[in-house]
Amino acid sequence: MRKSKLLGTFLGLSIIFASVLTGCSSSSEPVVSSNGTDAKAPKEGGTLIVARKADATTLDPHFITNNPSANYILGKVYEGLVSRDKNMEYQPALATEWKQLDDKTWEFKLRQGVTFHDGTPFNAEAVKKTFDRIFQKDLNSTKAAVFAMVKEVKATDEFTVQFILDYPYAPLLASLVGNDGSIMSPKAIEQYGKEMSKHPVGTGPFAFESWTPGQEMTLVKNGNYWGNKAKVDKIVYKVVPEDTTRIAMVEAGEAHIADNLPSADLDRVQSSSSMNLVRANGLGVEWIGFNTKKKPFDDVRVRQAIAHAIEKDAIIQGVYNSVGSSAVSALSPKVIGYNPNLKDYDYDVSKAKALLAEAGFANGFKTSIITDDRKERINLAEVIQSQLKGIGIDLEIKVMEYGAYLQAAAKGEHEMEIGGWGNATGDGDSVQYSVFHSKSFGDAGNHTFYSNPEVDKLIEAARQEQDPAKRNEIYAKVQEIELNDAPMVPIRTIDYVAVTTKEVQGFWVDPIGFLMLNEVTIQ
Repeated sequence: MRKSKLLGTFLGLSIIFASVLTGCSSSSEPVVSSNGTDAKAPKEGGTLIVARKADATTLDPHFITNNPSANYILGKVYEGLVSRDKNMEYQPALATEWKQLDDKTWEFKLRQGVTFHDGTPFNAEAVKKTFDRIFQKDLNSTKAAVFAMVKEVKATDEFTVQFILDYPYAPLLASLVGNDGSIMSPKAIEQYGKEMSKHPVGTGPFAFESWTPGQEMTLVKNGNYWGNKAKVDKIVYKVVPEDTTRIAMVEAGEAHIADNLPSADLDRVQSSSSMNLVRANGLGVEWIGFNTKKKPFDDVRVRQAIAHAIEKDAIIQGVYNSVGSSAVSALSPKVIGYNPNLKDYDYDVSKAKALLAEAGFANGFKTSIITDDRKERINLAEVIQSQLKGIGIDLEIKVMEYGAYLQAAAKGEHEMEIGGWGNATGDGDSVQYSVFHSKSFGDAGNHTFYSNPEVDKLIEAARQEQDPAKRNEIYAKVQEIELNDAPMVPIRTIDYVAVTTKEVQGFWVDPIGFLMLNEVTIQ
């Protein structure tokens, strides 16, 4: 187990994380069947079929920039040095213990007797090679910015590794927990190079077998796994974009689990005799984003006008069936650094029109918004289209396949977008640096291409601040600036909803939205 001498800072973070789930009104465990039958004893083995809304865009952790892609392999194929339990508390994974030697040096003791799926031994050199790869200039990994504070990863002996930082970095553990901290086989790195996107090789409870993009992916049980072995023999992910088809597959027993359940179908699932509902309060936020490099959205008054013209409560109720809650920041209230004192833009059409007129658009203008093909996001786009019509904005909706949508947003080909950030760390830095910092334009996450030197400095200061109270003060200030600059209009905090057959046991969804499959059994 990890040492008891962890800094109080991170013990505090664990307490905060633990409260994430304690106060939830909905559970991440399946709703109990009410059909009066006794549950059968779980049995191991078999093939678990999971119908998923979106395919992965890549399987290379050093290029994954969206949670749907990471959801396929993180914690299944790949693992990090640190993990989290159901209460979001840090737990040992590939590292058995860790400590800070000083403000800029972290030391991790590694688990012994672990092998990668290709038979390569796991050791300190494997950790070093994984992180050295991130910083290869010819690789151009989006994670180079995430770990920009790391000066060196040093293997001090076969099973000890040190992270030497250029400056103190408070959320290092949080960064190592997520997809960004996945440890890769050094042999596979050499063998596949950039083709790691199609050949993931980790240490997890499942090994990668095959992937047919747009159709399905197969993982098989790792019989040599160092920890608790998976209960099922195989996972087959099937890519099924159509919401009704995914639900029908579960209802008919053709799939055991389906993710991204539309909120409009909650009643159908809850009243079903063959399906269970699984719901988790999330850490993420969805928003309407503006490309601030394109006219007229380079004018803050236009962005503020739209913020005043969007009626969020109607959206939460009408589009999302009250799944999730109204958001005022890109940080969820459950994320470290959230500012609870922010005052949202009031819904005021007159004020919106006045701001447009002041910006030179008294008669409105024509623009477009891109979204992926999730039903709820299309519905959201249609409601936004209707609401903006009231202030003279003619909004064209462009619906795209998920991968194409991400590519268009990263390249800045949009005027407006429906976006979001799932926050795989639970720390404010994940959102702030990736979504708002000027070094994160494009693939790294800043799809609004927002740039404010003061915001950049505050984000960098928060990364280095070790005192949790002072970090919160910095984040409070930066969120106030972002709210005023309005590069986006936060819409709602995200709740994750999935559906399973009654035969599935041991399945849950974490607050990041990841499908937790390692303990799943099929009756």
